Amino acid sequence: MKLSQFKFKLPDEKIAQYPAPHRDECRMMVLHRKTGEIEHKMFKDVLDYFDEHDVFVFNDTKVFPARLYGNKEKTGARIEVFLLRELNQELRLWDVLVDPARKIRIGNKLYFGEDNSIVAEVIDNTTSRGRTLRFLYDGDHEEFKRSLYALGEAPVPRFVGRGSEPEDLERFQCIFAKHEGAVTAPTAGMHFSRELMKRMEIKGIDFAYITLHCGLGNFRNTDVEDLTKHKMDSEQIFVQEECCRIINDAKDNEHKIVAVGTTVQRALEACVGTNSRIKAFEGWTNKFIFPPYDFTVADAMLSNFHLPYSTLLMLTAAFGDYDYTMEAYDVALREDYKFGPFGDVMLIVD
Repeated sequence: MKLSQFKFKLPDEKIAQYPAPHRDECRMMVLHRKTGEIEHKMFKDVLDYFDEHDVFVFNDTKVFPARLYGNKEKTGARIEVFLLRELNQELRLWDVLVDPARKIRIGNKLYFGEDNSIVAEVIDNTTSRGRTLRFLYDGDHEEFKRSLYALGEAPVPRFVGRGSEPEDLERFQCIFAKHEGAVTAPTAGMHFSRELMKRMEIKGIDFAYITLHCGLGNFRNTDVEDLTKHKMDSEQIFVQEECCRIINDAKDNEHKIVAVGTTVQRALEACVGTNSRIKAFEGWTNKFIFPPYDFTVADAMLSNFHLPYSTLLMLTAAFGDYDYTMEAYDVALREDYKFGPFGDVMLIVD
């Protein structure tokens, strides 16, 4: 497959600025792989497609307020700092992106907060935009994290086209988010409300949770035409024994496995064995899935409508069949479905 095969024209007005007023009331397009049928539903209808002991697999990573703004020493220039991950808890070292990058060099200090209560020193240049910061803070670690996060805002992607708002810290998060470490949300999971999950429980549907800390690589441009040469950013994943038991038991008993989002698909495929059963895993993955690809765990998948050229679209097309998925995207544009992290959802079933 070539990068150019994932090109389509996406007008700005098709990218959702805000989520649906109620999480489970976005629109849902249903793709039936075996028949080629396309249905138009509401997301709360998702229950109609699954039965008792089918398993929904969720990503329970938690987004932290990763975008903050500081001022450079002496010049006072405003610098955006995007926290990627904590490198060393004791030394307060963080891997970050800075913008504008050209103004920030090793040895520069940045001041955060109205009273400059947090100071950071640039100690390493890791990439053209990346830096390692050492935060100079005397309090304990939990106090430091609280103070740092109080200055941050939700890392809503810039392509959404609006500034961050206080409500985004709740909106740009799944209700079951538990393990902090993501700088973008696993967006397919954002459509689940407490009411819907209670109805799923009553129907006897089972839940399993993996943790994949979603990184900015999900939104990074793919810059090679030959997709076999694209390198994904590594992301940290945790798949526990209990999750494996739930999924493997369901497969043994021929129940459906539903991957809630592209991050769940990648995690499942990263830890599956030769017998099509998953095994506990803790580590990193840079698995890149694009058509053609033979999925071995999930029978169905939920996914938002993604942007042109994105690796998220490529994975979705690998699961849904390239031609069928791209045809469905044409339908979505004609029928005014909303794209992006706050947009509508696609369900792919057999």
